[in-house]
Amino acid sequence: MSFDGIFTYGILQELDNALTSGRIAKVYQPFPNELILQVRAKGENRKLFISTHPNYARVHFTNETYENPAEPPMFCMLLRKHLEGNIIERIYQLGLDRILVIETKGRNEIGDVTSKQLIIEIMGRHSNIMLVDKETNIIIDSIKHIPMALNRHRTLLPGATYVLPPNQEKLDPFEADEEMVLRSLDFNSGKIGNQLVQAFAGLSPLLANEIVYRAGLANQTTLPKAFINTMSAIQNGNMQPTLTSVQGKDYFHLLSLSHLQGEEKTFPTISELLDRFYYGKAERDRVKQQAHDLLQFMTTEKKKNEKKINKLQRTLQQAEKAGEYQLAGELLTSHLHLVKKGDTTVDVINYYDEKGGTLTIELDPQKTPAQNAQSYFTKYQKAKNSVAIVHEQIEKAQQEIVYFESLLQQMETASHKDIAEIREELVEEGYLRNRQQKKNKKQKNSTPTLEQYKASDGTVILVGKNNKQNEYLTNKLAARDHLWFHTKDTPGSHVVIRDAEPTEETILEAAHLAAYFSKAKNSSSVPVDFTKIRHVKKPNGAKPGFVTYDNQQTVYVTPNEELVLKLRD
Repeated sequence: MSFDGIFTYGILQELDNALTSGRIAKVYQPFPNELILQVRAKGENRKLFISTHPNYARVHFTNETYENPAEPPMFCMLLRKHLEGNIIERIYQLGLDRILVIETKGRNEIGDVTSKQLIIEIMGRHSNIMLVDKETNIIIDSIKHIPMALNRHRTLLPGATYVLPPNQEKLDPFEADEEMVLRSLDFNSGKIGNQLVQAFAGLSPLLANEIVYRAGLANQTTLPKAFINTMSAIQNGNMQPTLTSVQGKDYFHLLSLSHLQGEEKTFPTISELLDRFYYGKAERDRVKQQAHDLLQFMTTEKKKNEKKINKLQRTLQQAEKAGEYQLAGELLTSHLHLVKKGDTTVDVINYYDEKGGTLTIELDPQKTPAQNAQSYFTKYQKAKNSVAIVHEQIEKAQQEIVYFESLLQQMETASHKDIAEIREELVEEGYLRNRQQKKNKKQKNSTPTLEQYKASDGTVILVGKNNKQNEYLTNKLAARDHLWFHTKDTPGSHVVIRDAEPTEETILEAAHLAAYFSKAKNSSSVPVDFTKIRHVKKPNGAKPGFVTYDNQQTVYVTPNEELVLKLRD
């Protein structure tokens, strides 16, 4: 795990330097497991992000913007009552555990001075945030309630006494000398990294393996020195927040992770590193949970239309026998004198065969010769008519597949608000029932919110992340001479540069955005078409977001997430 006790120590230094003596101006709770404290300290406003998400628990400053619910949750209201206006006296870590305590002082509603502790436990799925009265050590409330039935060691409920998690009785790595390191290890047992984790507090396998790697042969001389040098560097503030990518997977820590042999990117602060690492991860996880039914519905509809096309193609193969039915009817009409009622077959001369061959025609013994001939003409006409209908149905099913593929692509980068707009679109198109009629009526005329980016030269670039946003951007907001971008023959976002004559660099940056927010996000050399808005048209009756265009030019780009983050406004 990257967010270990040592990493918590690093983020503590960042928070303590920036927030001590600051005033808590506002408390927000945008999602059930996440808080934002807006703090005014040292002449600037800082947003402290605290998450107890089971997979993405963390604490750091953030520059991201989060949409708050119309009605704040009860825990948020309680924190506003007890913390807003309070001064942060100090921030500290309990040992080298992943526990941070923010101590505040303020006045209650009757003017008495009170001290509160906001205790943050970053422990994976057991993460929690507690507001505790400092004088009595009583829990006022917690973001997650844990009764005795779930945890025998301690109860995390309002009114209970706050009890620390069980102490693991490990050594303090910051107080270690070479002798202490050697006493904690058995070089004959192997797995030195695991031994370090078991012996010293705050170490994760990730950091322990890095120390072993820096020790080279990791013997009784090199390992203690590598351990002490690493701990000293961290304790003295010589940290280098680093994100390391290895085969598509990212790792982070306070220092370079040389043992991973991956691509590294360093950051000025730990918070910037965490903002970058967790960018979109928790959002996508929330979207998957909230929109599981939508994803399942879209996938089912796509598969249903794929099966429908297979059946229609088989019907089309049968319809191709129309010519055989016509030939049988004509030859049978010419040879009615050879047929009598009750016959099951008849051999007739095929006038259309250059070699003068014969053709065996099957007959219905219950019908007269004329009725048999008419039956073949009826089959011919039915098969002939069905060809056009089947082709029409295949085309319609293909359009449905393209539509649901585009929606599935939009779900990959959708935010909570995007999901609401996609669900609303499916209701309007008749695919889903309206579950919240009153609420939807109020939202029906609302203007979609577009994502805004800025090119290197400051030019505004707008991105639509769902069909409602795409249609608003392309058909209403953009001017006729603005440049419009879309991946070639691939579902993706509509992207518009709000400039009639952008630079080549801006055009390439917009193309990167179009490729990144498309189904080809993970591909290389993605073709992106661009043209002026005047050349983009929506056909009558077309699905939402579907357009045709001409007079386009094409550029090839490889989507770059770093560039996308850089362009974010």
